Amino acid sequence: MYDLVQKHRYECAIVLTKDEIHYEKLNQLAIKPIVLLRSYKKDISLFYKFYKVAKQFKPDVIHVWGNMVATYAIPAKIVLGIPLVNSQITDAPNLNKVNLNCRFNFYFSDKIISNSKTGLSKYGVNDVKGMVIYNGFNFERLSRLTDKEIMRRQYGITTQKCVGMVATFFNTKDYNTYIKSALAVLKIHNDVTFLCVGSGDASEYKNYIPEQYKSRFIFTGSVKDVESLMNVCDIGVLTSFGEGISNSILEFMALSKPVIATNLGGNPELIEDKKSGYLIPVAAVDELVNCLNVLLYSEQQSNEMGKHGEEIVRNKFGMERMTAEF
Repeated sequence: MYDLVQKHRYECAIVLTKDEIHYEKLNQLAIKPIVLLRSYKKDISLFYKFYKVAKQFKPDVIHVWGNMVATYAIPAKIVLGIPLVNSQITDAPNLNKVNLNCRFNFYFSDKIISNSKTGLSKYGVNDVKGMVIYNGFNFERLSRLTDKEIMRRQYGITTQKCVGMVATFFNTKDYNTYIKSALAVLKIHNDVTFLCVGSGDASEYKNYIPEQYKSRFIFTGSVKDVESLMNVCDIGVLTSFGEGISNSILEFMALSKPVIATNLGGNPELIEDKKSGYLIPVAAVDELVNCLNVLLYSEQQSNEMGKHGEEIVRNKFGMERMTAEF
């Protein structure tokens, strides 16, 4: 959106249901967000409030991100006859049945965008309405990385090798497999630090680690300069139970790091198995241990996979391509 407004002079209104802006670039636009605060999670007053905004602004398209905001936009779409583009699919969960709210939103949406083919398939969206636009990575971000040695000192990384997993501590992320695999690796090769980067309650996992290995794990919490910390890593890992197109994997690959990830969701659309990294089964500790050992101590293979991953991001997941498709 930033590029469309800046380069192509689109007129745009931004409507938020929380008075929070997570993307600093939006502050550079001469657009003051319209904040429609909810009194409770499914505040029905927002149907009318959003309708009034749409009636006054008269957009050519309403573009929504999120399940409830898609629902709030439907009366304006119907009454004012404005096409509705729905980008609420950002994951690829194992669903037995798509819930009623999603089906309602999809029925009234003119176009449904997912960041992975698997996401559309999991939510049962057909080819007529469905469209895949992959996340775009802006390589300009890598020109401002903090020096590796500074990051190592800041986080107390003293080992020769470093492995990182960047994910929130949430039930869809499999930190259990990551930490079990790390402990198995450390029994053989002790000169490795394992980073656990993300917000959430990590106490369960910290308590699981034996005392003699605690110094080899660093739990960082949320990190602002996350790409500089990821750049310290030799390998990126993402074990999980459901993914769309993971920004964590995308960033590791853009940094020329080989990635080991669970073979599900949108991960196979990002990683070329045995070429840019490895795809492993769900909760596969032994497979993860084997892949880590190969990459940690085969520098040539690790570098070749990392370079191939960077090429994939440049060719398939560039920011310009994403902007053009939107």
